[in-house]
Amino acid sequence: MRRIFITIAFISSIALNSFSQSQKPLQLSSPDKKIRVSISASDTLKWSVKIGSQQIISFSPVMLTLQNGETWGRNPKVVRSSLSSVNNNLQTPFYKKSVVKDQYSQLVIDFKSDYGLQIRVYNDGAAYRFFSKRQSEIIVKSEQAEFRFDKDYKVFIPYVRDLRVPGDQFISSYEALYDHQNLSQVFTDSLAFLPLLVEQENGIKVGILDADLENYPGMMITKAAGNSLKGTFAGYPLSETPGGHNKFNSVVTKRADYIAKMKGSDNFPWRALVIATNDAQLANNDLVQKLAAPVRVKDVSWIKPGKVAWDWWNDWNISHVDFKAGVNTQTYKHYVDFASANKLEYIILDEGWSDPVDLMKLNQEVSVPELVEYGKQKNVGVILWASWRAMIENADAIMKTYSQLGVKGFKIDFFDRDDQLSTSSTYLIAKKAAENKLLIDLHGIYKPDGLQHTYPNVVNFEGVKGLENSKWTPHDDVPRYDATIPFIRMLAGPMDYTPGAMRNATKPNFYPSNSMPMSQGTRCHQIAMYVVFEAPLQMLADNPTSYVKEQESTTFISKIPTVFDETIALDGKVSEFVSIARRKGDTWYIGALGNWDQRDIELDLSFLGSGNYKAEVFSDGLNADKDATDYKRTVVNVSGGDKIKLHLANGGGWAAIITK
Repeated sequence: MRRIFITIAFISSIALNSFSQSQKPLQLSSPDKKIRVSISASDTLKWSVKIGSQQIISFSPVMLTLQNGETWGRNPKVVRSSLSSVNNNLQTPFYKKSVVKDQYSQLVIDFKSDYGLQIRVYNDGAAYRFFSKRQSEIIVKSEQAEFRFDKDYKVFIPYVRDLRVPGDQFISSYEALYDHQNLSQVFTDSLAFLPLLVEQENGIKVGILDADLENYPGMMITKAAGNSLKGTFAGYPLSETPGGHNKFNSVVTKRADYIAKMKGSDNFPWRALVIATNDAQLANNDLVQKLAAPVRVKDVSWIKPGKVAWDWWNDWNISHVDFKAGVNTQTYKHYVDFASANKLEYIILDEGWSDPVDLMKLNQEVSVPELVEYGKQKNVGVILWASWRAMIENADAIMKTYSQLGVKGFKIDFFDRDDQLSTSSTYLIAKKAAENKLLIDLHGIYKPDGLQHTYPNVVNFEGVKGLENSKWTPHDDVPRYDATIPFIRMLAGPMDYTPGAMRNATKPNFYPSNSMPMSQGTRCHQIAMYVVFEAPLQMLADNPTSYVKEQESTTFISKIPTVFDETIALDGKVSEFVSIARRKGDTWYIGALGNWDQRDIELDLSFLGSGNYKAEVFSDGLNADKDATDYKRTVVNVSGGDKIKLHLANGGGWAAIITK
C-alpha cells in the first residue's frame, strides 16, 4: 500500500532564528484558509488555534522534559524552519472509505540541541509532534501538553472510574459513559481518557486526540488551571506481576519517575485537535488515519475483514440441540454451521479453549485442529481468544504454531494499560501477526491510534463501553451512549462494540442477565449499529438459536459489509441521534439510531445520484415503545431526489440497503 502524492508545493524556508528573534508568532493556515495555527517560540514554546475569528485554544505550552533536566520548548532557539503544503490521496485498506483526501499545510521547526517540532493544519483540524535528531537513547521524564480554552465551555469527557488496581489510575479498561459538564467542573482528582469533545460557540466542536503511539505512552487528561485541560502519562513500568481476572493481566507493581525510554530516531506521537463546524462532520473524520505511520504490510491480499459468530456474550447458550452446549467441540461446530449458513466469515473461540496462561496447552474438550478443518470445509475461519499476558510471553511460538494449523487470527484481551510497554507491544504483536498472516482484534485496550492503518491486519479495537456491559450495568443510559460514540470515540477509529442482540428491551423492561442477555433499545437500534459503528471485524454477539428464530433480522445483518468504499455522515447531534450512509460497490447502506427520546428525522438521498433504486428497510414497529423487538421490514422504490421522513422510537433505529 502506498501514499499517492498529487501535489507537493514547498512554500518557503525561514532564515536562522528569524521569528524567534522578532518574537512574532509564526502562523500557518489550513489549505482552505479557515483554520489558523500560531506558534510562539519566545521564552516558552506555545501554540494557539483559531477557526475564522473564533479562538479554539489560546496559547498553550508545548514542552517535554528529559531525565537529564533538559526541557525541549523552554527558551527555544530556532535553527531553521520550513513551510510546505501537501495534497495526497491516501489509500486506506479495510476502512470506511477506500481513499482519504490527505491535504494539509505543514511547518517544521528545527531547534538548537537537535530537536524539533512538526505542525500540520488540515481543513478539519491541527496537530503537532516533537522529533529528535539524536542518535543516543532519550529518557523522557515528563511532557507538558495543555489545551487552554478561553471560555468555560461544555465538555463530553470519559473518566477512569473502574480502577483495576487500587491506587493506580493508569490501569483501566477504557470503558466509561460521558460526563457532560463545564470545563470548570472537570474533576481535579480523576483521570480522563481520549478522545473527548469540547462544545464551543457557533456549533463548533473540538475533539482532543493523540495518534501514532508506537513507542510512547498514551495521553490521559486531567484538569489544569482555569478552563484548561492537560495531558498526563503513565510512568514506565519497572516491575509487573500476574493479576486481574483469572490472572490474565500483567499488573504494574512499580513505575519509574519517567514515562518513556526511546531511541533518538523514534517518532513522538501526535497531539491533535479535530475541529468541526457541525456535529455530522465528527461522524466522518479521518484525522487519526492521516496522522498514522504509513502502511507496513506490503501484501494485504490475505487480510479478510468480515463478521464473526461470537460465543462469550451469549454464554454458549444454545438450545434445541442434542448435545450439552458449552466450551466444547460440538458447540463450536454448531457455531461454524450457523456462520456458514449465514455467510459469516469467522467464529471466535473465547476464553476456555486453552490453559488461561499457556496458549499451547489445549482444553481437551475443544479440538482446535478439528474445528479449523471443519471450518475450512464450510468456508468459515477460526479466531482464537488470548490474554495479552499469555500472548506476549511466547508470541513467536504461539503465532507460528496456530498460523500453520490454519487459525486465521487472535482476539487479544486485558491490556488495560497504555504505558510505553503496552503501546509498543501492540505494534510488535501486529508485526509478528502480519508475518504469520494472522488477523488481530485488540480487546480490553485503549482507543486506536492509527495502528490499524500501519498494520491493516489489526482489524478492530475495543476501547469502548460495548454491549457486553449490558450483562452487569443496569443503570447505564446505553442509547444515549450509542448516540454519542459515533461523534467522539469513533474519531479515533474502529470499535469492537459487539452488537447484535436479539432480545431487545424498553427502558422499564430491561434487566441484566448472564445467560439470556438483552440490549437497551429496539431491534432496529441494534441492526443500525452494523452500518453506523465502524468495525472491519464485526461481531454477532447473540447465540445461533436466537438468530435462527429471528432469521429475517439475521439475513439482513449478514448482507451488511464491514468495510466500505465511501462514507457520508448525513445528520446528527451528539448524544441525540446519528444517521450515516456508506457505499460498497454500487450498493448503499444507511443506518440511523437515537437515544431514549423518540424523534422524527429526514434523510436526504441526493447522494444516490440519478436513477431508480430499491430499498430494503428495517424500521421500528408501531409498538416498539412497549415491545422493543417490534420492527417492520419493507421494500420500497426510491430515487436520488427523494427525502425520506422516518420515525425513531424510544431507543430506536432504522436501517436500509439500497440497490440500483
